[in-house]
Amino acid sequence: MTPQIIDKLTTLPEQRFLLPGYYSWEEFEKIEALTADAPGLRITFLDGCVEFMTLGEEHEMLKTIIGFLLEFYLCEMGINFIPVGSATRRAKEKSASFEPDESYYIGEKKEHPDLAIEVNITSGSLDKLEKYKRFKITEVWFWENNQLFLYGLNNDNYEQITQSNLLPGLDINLLVRCVLMPSIIEARTEFIKGIRQ
Repeated sequence: MTPQIIDKLTTLPEQRFLLPGYYSWEEFEKIEALTADAPGLRITFLDGCVEFMTLGEEHEMLKTIIGFLLEFYLCEMGINFIPVGSATRRAKEKSASFEPDESYYIGEKKEHPDLAIEVNITSGSLDKLEKYKRFKITEVWFWENNQLFLYGLNNDNYEQITQSNLLPGLDINLLVRCVLMPSIIEARTEFIKGIRQ
């Protein structure tokens, strides 16, 4: 991959680009090393496919607001958690490497986080849930088209759910409504009012 292509990818708003061809884990690691210094560029590997994603402003704003409100809820409800953000999940034996936008251990630290959140402004070309399944992440939430879609791991497969099993008291509709508010101060006020009712 040439420096010109990397520069072009990192100056665009959120874009996804699937690198043509099949790559071994070792080839992926070389590609990863070549792009390590590219700001705002995320790379995902799944079964020989390599996908690049640039992080646009809208993406970063949404993932930060979702994380802010969720962490506020966890603190307010007295639920212990460990935020690990976009820490990379990678394993050659699982043929996968990726970074969620936000991730959390609920309660205590385990082998992998309990909850991962991914904001999708543009549709991805890799199987969104397969990579999470390989790391047995209990719940995955996707923000797409101003909606939050929740998936819970059940017998090694994800099922779409309407309410979090990890956080059964969290009003998902309230969370979505507050994320969409134009003012973070108003969103926080509305969210506090909603969770304290």
